[in-house]
Amino acid sequence: MRRSLGFTLIEVLVALAVAGIVMLLARGVFIGVLDGATRMTRERTALDRDANAQRWLIEAFGSLEIGTEMGGFVGRTDRVDFVTAQLTPNGWLAPRRVTLAQFADTLAAVGDGPERLCLSTGISSLRFDYLLEPGANARWVREWISPVSAPLAVRMRVTRRERVDTLLFLVGPRG
Repeated sequence: MRRSLGFTLIEVLVALAVAGIVMLLARGVFIGVLDGATRMTRERTALDRDANAQRWLIEAFGSLEIGTEMGGFVGRTDRVDFVTAQLTPNGWLAPRRVTLAQFADTLAAVGDGPERLCLSTGISSLRFDYLLEPGANARWVREWISPVSAPLAVRMRVTRRERVDTLLFLVGPRG
């Protein structure tokens, strides 16, 4: 008996089955990598947004202006309202009244106009405290309403998914 050149039907079917299994495993690996990359991009975007928001808050409290011309400093437990130097569309810094508060599940800064700057999302509660005096016996108060002064610092407690983040911002020339 002479054997002919080529493959038998069984050999071809086994080769196709092995190739199919390898392709299914490779597909699973590629989908896992793609899902991981998508998750990482989403988390990185959220982290960038939080870092930009924190930078904006540091600059806003750092350039806070004290005076009666635009209403002074009003700090409540759930919101804070003050005048700070903000960039205009022309690139200049100009005094602008800003209110920081929680709107639904968002921490936002609202200015004189209708626009709202979203600083953080997924918030379940937001609380502010105000530093009255420095030192070892520092005292925090729940409200600060003054047309001529501001606290030394503002403590902001943000609750997200059962986790509380506490942020401390020094205020303008006083902080």
